[in-house]
Amino acid sequence: MEENKNPLRKIRIAKLTLNIGAGKNEDMLKKGLVLLQKLTPLKPVKTITNRRIPGWGLRPGLAIGCKVTVRKDADALLKRLLVAKEEGLKEKCFDDHGNFSFGIPEYIDIEGLEYDPDLKILGLEVAVTLERAGYRINKRRIASKAIGKTHKINKENAINFMKENFSVEVY
Repeated sequence: MEENKNPLRKIRIAKLTLNIGAGKNEDMLKKGLVLLQKLTPLKPVKTITNRRIPGWGLRPGLAIGCKVTVRKDADALLKRLLVAKEEGLKEKCFDDHGNFSFGIPEYIDIEGLEYDPDLKILGLEVAVTLERAGYRINKRRIASKAIGKTHKINKENAINFMKENFSVEVY
């Protein structure tokens, strides 16, 4: 109850990261780039491997996926993506630091997107990072400090934030 009185304790969405893993499949990577371009006005980037894993046929410099990070209007996009999850998330989707992630197996479940025969069936992963005002002190270059224990977001805070702001059922 005290949390609502103090504006610095208010939780907000820092960023929303959409990710599509394609492996070595070049066609799937191109389809993933097109899908992310349809979802957001931002330009997606390719994710590149740094290690060599011979068992999987990976080498450094190989593009294995694509991602896009949304900071502005992340609330509206998250509402559209939660419709695909039928307004429900599992409790194990939330971590101890107030972040959560979930997968969408088929993009056609997302509100506002229709089936594209060129893309076929394609899924994506969504990772949401939550923060409070004052988290910048941890990232700033000069005189960076640690965030206090009571100011950090925990799993319960993140679940309550999603229930109150997005009316999500957590089971």
